[in-house]
Order: sequence, then C-alpha cells, then structure tokens
Amino acid sequence: MKTQAIIPSAGSGIRLKSKVLKPFVSIGGKPLIFYTLKAFEKSSKVESVILVVPQDKLTGFKKLVKSFKIKKVKEIVSGGKTRKDSVANGIACLDKDTKMVVVHDGARPAITPKLIDLSVETCKRYRAVIVAVPVKPTIKRVDPGSMEVEATLQRDKLWEAQTPQTFHRDILEKAHREIKDGNPTDDSYLIEQMGLKVKIIKGDYRNIKVTTPEDLIIARGLLCNTK
Repeated sequence: MKTQAIIPSAGSGIRLKSKVLKPFVSIGGKPLIFYTLKAFEKSSKVESVILVVPQDKLTGFKKLVKSFKIKKVKEIVSGGKTRKDSVANGIACLDKDTKMVVVHDGARPAITPKLIDLSVETCKRYRAVIVAVPVKPTIKRVDPGSMEVEATLQRDKLWEAQTPQTFHRDILEKAHREIKDGNPTDDSYLIEQMGLKVKIIKGDYRNIKVTTPEDLIIARGLLCNTK
C-alpha cells in the first residue's frame, strides 16, 4: 500500500523563545528539522514526504532540503492558521494512488525509522494507529478556578500521545472534512470523534516534541552525536 508522510512544521514556536524559527534551530550543527526528515529518508515504508511550513519560509525550507540532499521530500507547501489546517493542506497534495498517510510533528527530531515502519505496518491491519507511551508521573485533575484537586487519575489507563500517527487515507480525509469542532492538537482526536477505534503501539520516551527551551536541551543530548 503506497504510503506518504505529512510533516507539519508551520508552528510559530513561541514557547521555545528562540530568535530562529524552530525547525532551523541548531542541534549538533544541523537544523532540528534535518533529523526528522532524515528518519523518514531512511524509512523503508514511506515513499515520499509532504513538508508543511510557514508561507514566508518556503524558500528557506527548499534550500535546506536541497542542501542536505533529502530526496523523499516531494512537496513543500504552506501551512494554515492551525495545525488542522496545515495537515489539511498536506492532504490536498497527496498522490492519487496513496492509500496510507503518516502524520508526524516536524518538532519530534528523535523519531526512528524503525518506529515509523512499525506504525505503517500496524496500520495495514487497524486502519488508525498512533504511537504513545505510558505516563510516568501521578496525574491530578484540577479545578482551574479554585486550583483544588478534583481527582487522582488512574495512571495505568493514561498514555501520552506522540507521533507518528498513521491512517488509511479515506479515514483521515473524512475526519478532516466532517469534524469541525475545536483546534485539535493531533489527528487521532478527529478519528475518535467519528466513533472509530484508534490502535496504540508503544512508542519511545526519547521521541520528545521540542516545545520549550528545556526540551531543546534534552534533544541536543539525544541527537548531538547523530551523523
């Protein structure tokens, strides 16, 4: 089954507090997005990549992809106002014969080709698959007004969602077309809203999303020796 990846990288990255756009932040002398793209370059299950970026940075991303000889990036397209809009722009660029779609955050540079490929293989059977890890801390539900604890949640039932998230194309397209509410932070939420089951495969605690300066320190520790 032909599989393409959509990598949204159009966020502003305000919480990172960087003067440089997040995908271009240096890790070991290379831009953050390089590590993400390299993992997909090495994937045996993903045929090509659609990279979704800020409209005013299209030229910069094209130069980056050319400079690092990333051959699987087939399209570089403008993002939208929200993550959902950006993924939708990527969906619009899929090849006609593509059957499965992998959606992965550009800001998760420690993803491995092995995990990408496992996600794709699992999706052939389950149609909607996300990578996630069991939460480690004790989680409290808190009333935002009084800041008092409402409940202590059962940790053995809580998983932290990551990407990649892999879907049969028809399901993903339908979800983006029909589910209008809110600004979801991942695509599996849209699938869930259609009443469909989403399969979880265990991910990797190192597969962090770089959001804050502290995350960047961890990412550099994980990737600074990557060649």
